[in-house]
Amino acid sequence: MHTENPQFSSHGRLIRVWLRELVLAVLIAVFVITFLYQPVVVEGTSMQPELRNSDLVFINKLAYRVGEVHRGDVVVFHYPNDPTKSYIKRIIAEPGDKLRIDEGEVWVNGEHLREAYVPRRFRDDRSYPETVIPAGEYFVMGDHRNVSSDSRDFGAVARSFIYGKAVFVYWPMPEAGWVR
Repeated sequence: MHTENPQFSSHGRLIRVWLRELVLAVLIAVFVITFLYQPVVVEGTSMQPELRNSDLVFINKLAYRVGEVHRGDVVVFHYPNDPTKSYIKRIIAEPGDKLRIDEGEVWVNGEHLREAYVPRRFRDDRSYPETVIPAGEYFVMGDHRNVSSDSRDFGAVARSFIYGKAVFVYWPMPEAGWVR
C-alpha cells in the first residue's frame, strides 16, 4: 500500500499554484505591453521641459487604434527617414490644417497657436512657409524648438507611422506624472 506524504502533497500544490500565477502574470504583462501600454525611454532634449533625456514614459498603444490623433497630443512615431528609429514630438497641425510659422510663432488655420508648453528660452525664430497638411499626415514639433529635429526638417508624418500617445512619466520618481 502506497501513502502520500501530506507535507509533500501540499508543497507540490503550492508550487503548482505559484507557477500558474507566474505564467498568468507573464501572459498579462505581454498582452499589456503588446496591445495597451509600452514603456519607452526618452532620448534627447527636444521635448524639454515636459520630457527630459532618459525619462521613462508609458505610451498608450491602444489610443490611436480606437481613437483619433489630436493637436497637442505628445506622440511616438517611426521616424519617416529611418523607420527603425522612433521619435517623440507634439502634434501641432492635423490633416487639412493650414499652417505657417513666422519667426517661431505658429499659426494654424489663421489663428495664433498659444503654446504654454514652450518656455520662452526654448523658442526659436525659424519660419516655415504656409502649407496645408496633407490628408492622413500630421505636423509635429518638439517643445524645445531651438534643438528639435521635427516636421520643419523632415515634413509631415503619415498617420500610419504614429503608434502611441505618451501618457505618463514614471521615472525619475520626482518627475512622475501625466504628460501634458
